[in-house]
Amino acid sequence: MTTVPNMDVADPELFRSGDPLALWANLRRTTPVFWNEHPPGDGFWSIVSYAPALRMYRDTDSFTSEQGMRLDSDDAAVRAASGKMLIVTDPPRHSAMRQLMTSAFVPRVVTAMEASMRRVIEPLVDDALARGEVDFVSDIAAVLPAAIICEIMNVPQSDRELMIRLTSAAFGASVGGTDGCPMDQLQRTEAHADIFLYYTELMADRRRQPGSDVVTALLQARMDGRRLTEEEVVLNCDGLLTGANETTRHASAACVLALMDNPEQWRLLQSGEADVSTAVEEVLRYTSPALHVTRVAKKDVRVGDQLVRAGERVVVWNASVNRDETVFLDPDRFDLRRSPNRHLTFGIGPHFCIGAPLARVELKVLLQVLAEKVGAMELAGPVRRLRSNFMWGIESLPLRLSGR
Repeated sequence: MTTVPNMDVADPELFRSGDPLALWANLRRTTPVFWNEHPPGDGFWSIVSYAPALRMYRDTDSFTSEQGMRLDSDDAAVRAASGKMLIVTDPPRHSAMRQLMTSAFVPRVVTAMEASMRRVIEPLVDDALARGEVDFVSDIAAVLPAAIICEIMNVPQSDRELMIRLTSAAFGASVGGTDGCPMDQLQRTEAHADIFLYYTELMADRRRQPGSDVVTALLQARMDGRRLTEEEVVLNCDGLLTGANETTRHASAACVLALMDNPEQWRLLQSGEADVSTAVEEVLRYTSPALHVTRVAKKDVRVGDQLVRAGERVVVWNASVNRDETVFLDPDRFDLRRSPNRHLTFGIGPHFCIGAPLARVELKVLLQVLAEKVGAMELAGPVRRLRSNFMWGIESLPLRLSGR
């Protein structure tokens, strides 16, 4: 068993105040698959390079998602959701459940929502320019995905401001640890509870007046010869909300920071020399907001040159895999014209992220609007990063903006 002594790659402090890039590069060269003690006496296998990650994502015969898909998750919550919530369900049930939900996320449906996305983004950017100084995370990045998921769930217009406010409160602080006070955690818990109560009310409304939205689709669906339970519908609505919020929020904020660090790339975007769809793929690769994905081995299996025993956890570190030098030329360079770009930000195989088309179009429209309207961006205060081993993101990004 290969181990890396005196190091815990799951330490959230590494991603808040440290620089993991040099560490990952060294691990990819020396120990692309290794055992990590976390916490002492327990542990997991880490995958930090592309080829073994690809193998694990695709091999649902050897690895299960039903025992949790992230480190440090609540075991009781995972057991309660296992087999009921899409992300912690294995094939073949996963395939049937996924099919129920994909109608809201097929590319043609998402593309048709571009105009709606513009109607959300343009006023946010216009207001930011009028004010001059904003916190990009709370004022723009947090609002966009919440507004769009409301569209997909067909939340009434009169309730959308409430849902955006609750979502900002529920997802606004560090995952996996925070510097905030206990009251901050209490407020986040209360916001999540209010969101669950809202879903219950929304389901009652859809039973009275069915629509063409994903909530109606889940309520009307039949699996194993029966309707989904209310718990199953609520869990999957919450999964959609969580996924939609976290990925786009953190990718867009980290993208803006990368554009300021790489002004030549910002100029390419503004001039139209960088194709926006190609640029989005580089944003997803470079920012890699979901740091890791976890599986558990169902049987003894070889991963790279390591023997993983049944019952052991295996963690793919997406953010390292997306910097693998054997796949990406000059991987630490932010290159909006990078092609090909076979990143694994959304995973691959049966569990490929169902919301990937939505995230791609949200980021595309955001980049288009920023390039059209914003002339210059500069920091107006310190950047505060998440203390998390799950989401690689930014809590606060104060900016000073000027128009073109």
